[in-house]
Amino acid sequence: MGCPAVRVGLAAWLLLAWPLARPEQAGAGSAPSPSPAKWGFVDKTGRTVIEPQFEYASGFSGGLARVKQVGKFGYIDSTGSILIPFQFDFALDFAEGLASVRAGGQSGYIDRTGKMVIEPRYETAYRFSEGLAVVSQGRKFGYVDASGRWAVPAQFSLGLDFLEGLAAVKVDRKFGFIDARGVMAIHPQFEDAAAFSEGLAGVKIGKKYGFIDKAGKVVIEPQFDGAGEFSEGLASVKAGNLFGYVSKVGKIVIEPQFEVAYGFSEGLSGVSLARKFGFIDRSGRFVIRPQFDGVSRFAEGLAAARFRFP
Repeated sequence: MGCPAVRVGLAAWLLLAWPLARPEQAGAGSAPSPSPAKWGFVDKTGRTVIEPQFEYASGFSGGLARVKQVGKFGYIDSTGSILIPFQFDFALDFAEGLASVRAGGQSGYIDRTGKMVIEPRYETAYRFSEGLAVVSQGRKFGYVDASGRWAVPAQFSLGLDFLEGLAAVKVDRKFGFIDARGVMAIHPQFEDAAAFSEGLAGVKIGKKYGFIDKAGKVVIEPQFDGAGEFSEGLASVKAGNLFGYVSKVGKIVIEPQFEVAYGFSEGLSGVSLARKFGFIDRSGRFVIRPQFDGVSRFAEGLAAARFRFP
């Protein structure tokens, strides 16, 4: 589901915990807090286009953005108008026309009008991708289709969304990959794993992270302390306590220097220096200087940003 939608860590969902971002941590680059800060939206020049007013906000998806106000989640359009009122205990971004929402202690799915189309009955429910969504019941993860029918019964300790025909799942403390029928395509063998993106998936082998192809072959040797997913030809990687970016042949193209580094989207990536977030281009040059307390990825020309006030 993500920045983030936003995916940056392995066994990740959306954004932002290194080396891992677990499903329950989905969101943008900073968690909501009671401090005097509000989320708004900026364009690619850094200009504020929706004034900071929300307790939390994520990027746009299909013309809607998830926002939080007075402890409840709803959705706005690109003008800042509220299209789906604040009513949910938790919510995720729209994907394939549906969004996971939480009400009454259970999770289900709404459509773009806010109508509940899959009634809340799951312990957790994440975004749809390639026609399937990860949900959990009885502390086990499986996959449902857009009607709410089980496509792959709940049986895994953890599951990630399908991308490029495969999904990472955890079985007996190891990660492998299944196809859409639930058949194991790459047997569980990794300490950690991310979704496939641009033909590669980050995995943890021993104590280091590298990348494999869809045959399960290692194509970038394990050498990093963390690894994100490839987007626009680059993947963020962690060396020590800092993040940089590698190409698909494993070459460092932006030296590790950031405290946090997300995936590229629409030519830009959110990164942090001295605990402030800005955006760089694929050369590593800052396009929007570090100034925010948190950001989402750019989507539909806008990114959510967390502003701190005196």
